[in-house]
Amino acid sequence: MRQPGAYSGIASAAGRSHVLPLARIKKIMKRSVSGEQGQGDNNTRMMISGEAPIVLAKACEQFIEELTKRSWISASSQGKRRTLQKEDVASAVQATDLFDFLIHLISSNQQHQHHELNQYVSDI
Repeated sequence: MRQPGAYSGIASAAGRSHVLPLARIKKIMKRSVSGEQGQGDNNTRMMISGEAPIVLAKACEQFIEELTKRSWISASSQGKRRTLQKEDVASAVQATDLFDFLIHLISSNQQHQHHELNQYVSDI
């Protein structure tokens, strides 16, 4: 796979390698493209440019970093904890308009936990 050149602006100034594995990202990209075309159309293959996984990896890194920072703000406001919990991530998602596309995941998870709690209480 080609490495980003000096012209691309994608490689960091410190020469840091990517945090996320590019081979796995490329594999996911190929799998998601073939899934959209249907199960019976395996003869059609999509080509992925050399820089596409690099750009997607950088976007994923920035997304994870932003979500982690906002979750950390939520956790640090609750006390001196030094560990993020899923409730911190959920409150960061609910408090930020940028993450509105994740709200259905947070609410469905909370509903599932609430249902399990009700079932446990009714069994007792």
